[in-house]
Amino acid sequence: MTDQQIAKGITLKHISNISEKFGISPDDIELYGKYKAKLPLSAIDRKKAAESNLILVSAISPTPAGEGKTTMSIGLSEGLNRLSKKTTVVLREPSLGPVFGIKGGATGGGYSQVLPMEDINLHFTGDFAAIEKAHNLLSAVIDNNIQSKTNSLMLDPRTIGWKRVMDMNDRSLRHVIVGLGGTTSGVPRETGFDITAASEIMAILCLAESLTDLKKRLGDIFVGYTFDKNPIYAKDLKVEGAMAALLKDAIKPNLVQTIEGNPAIIHGGPFANIAQGTNTVLATLMGMTHSEYTVTEAGFGFDLGAEKFFDIKCQSAGLKPKAVVLTTTIRALKYHGGADLKSLTEPNVEALKKGLPNLEKHLENIAKFHVVPVIAINKFNTDTDEEVEVIKELANSKGVRVALAEVWAKGGEGAVDLAKKVIEIIDSKASDFKPLYDWESNVTDKIETIAKEIYGAEHVDYTAKAKAHLRKIANLGLEHLPVCIAKTQKSLSDNPKLLGRPKDFIITVREIEIAVGAGFLIPITGDIMRMPGLPAHPASEGIDINDDGEIIGLF
Repeated sequence: MTDQQIAKGITLKHISNISEKFGISPDDIELYGKYKAKLPLSAIDRKKAAESNLILVSAISPTPAGEGKTTMSIGLSEGLNRLSKKTTVVLREPSLGPVFGIKGGATGGGYSQVLPMEDINLHFTGDFAAIEKAHNLLSAVIDNNIQSKTNSLMLDPRTIGWKRVMDMNDRSLRHVIVGLGGTTSGVPRETGFDITAASEIMAILCLAESLTDLKKRLGDIFVGYTFDKNPIYAKDLKVEGAMAALLKDAIKPNLVQTIEGNPAIIHGGPFANIAQGTNTVLATLMGMTHSEYTVTEAGFGFDLGAEKFFDIKCQSAGLKPKAVVLTTTIRALKYHGGADLKSLTEPNVEALKKGLPNLEKHLENIAKFHVVPVIAINKFNTDTDEEVEVIKELANSKGVRVALAEVWAKGGEGAVDLAKKVIEIIDSKASDFKPLYDWESNVTDKIETIAKEIYGAEHVDYTAKAKAHLRKIANLGLEHLPVCIAKTQKSLSDNPKLLGRPKDFIITVREIEIAVGAGFLIPITGDIMRMPGLPAHPASEGIDINDDGEIIGLF
């Protein structure tokens, strides 16, 4: 059966029943139909949240297909609920680009899904649309100010880095020229489009802790310089209030349900290789306020999403995770051991053993944050018992807990052993979370700490452009900001072809972007795509709707 067929066979509960189970009166939620709702920010209680146990689900370096963190997160939450631990899973919202492209949706799979999957994967509650509109309002105001003769800030168009966004994969929009058509149509300049998930406003929404904080962060967005070399921010254009007004509903977390009828919160969706790659602070605090255990995830492998979760989100919001679940697949380890992508379903113990150093490195990285891990083997039906034993033997040799998780096939039942091991870690109080670096450190020290400690690089090199950006950051007084390194997810290095556990490599920082509103700096390594393209046969070819309004073909 497909994920969609499994979802079709589930009888959904009215969202008011889910909110009651979660701990919020149905009178206090905002309904978006029968199965979706917005939760009020007033329902967040910092003191109660501090008593919850936060669990991060991460992964080893993935194959192009991904390793099932979302499915694992949902399954773990179901398993904990089966053990009578009140648990909520908190996830990111899917972007339409991957849904219609090659990756598909992001609602889990098999019997570990969040529902209604069609709604969540498509327009959901309109959060992405609101972010897109707020972003493009600033874009319009920037070009209007350049055009204006009476309200001009004398912005130098050559210094403007703020593009436009759209939640769709459309490579033809990566580089465009606006303002053509004569003097009444604007000032011609080169710009482009990013996908909405890559917008700084998405990153801002995911780190904001209130409407007031949101508005301040929006005002702090760096736009460019005047011809006199003075910095210009969104607040100088007097647009932050209108942008915040567009986001008045988008800032509220979304409540849905799992296949087993447990609460699930889905809110925000920033890229993990260009931003922090995790759901909103408000959604996490909401889950923690009303749950004994809160399960959340961070995008891609531990070196990307989890590092940023710990060093940016946790430091910003004062969160202290109690355990890490490291999602591991036999196919990914074989891939990192040199097996061809097309042969990963075939038994290959030799390639698996060669790929183990990738798993070992991620375990070492988790220890650097003083949090205790458990390896979760995300089982596929092509995995052999011999291959499973190889991972278990490594875990035992390292003194690390390991569990075979059959969450796709069995839902919560397939995660009970994993849930028990997570509870053991939390009850032992063995974790004592510490970030990797101090925000007040020198910018290059922060970059090199991550590159050497987490990626395993020997050295960090800076291009002339990156060095110029470092000087600009110092002149703007922004050296205290954390760093959100943009890097490929395919390798621990900045070269996607270096699989496994590469050594003796150099990380090259090409440039450093400033995201003052989000509250971090973005050192760019390698080629980072912020407007993906569609494949030759996009997923949209298989999506349809019948006369009864039933959507088919989503995955």
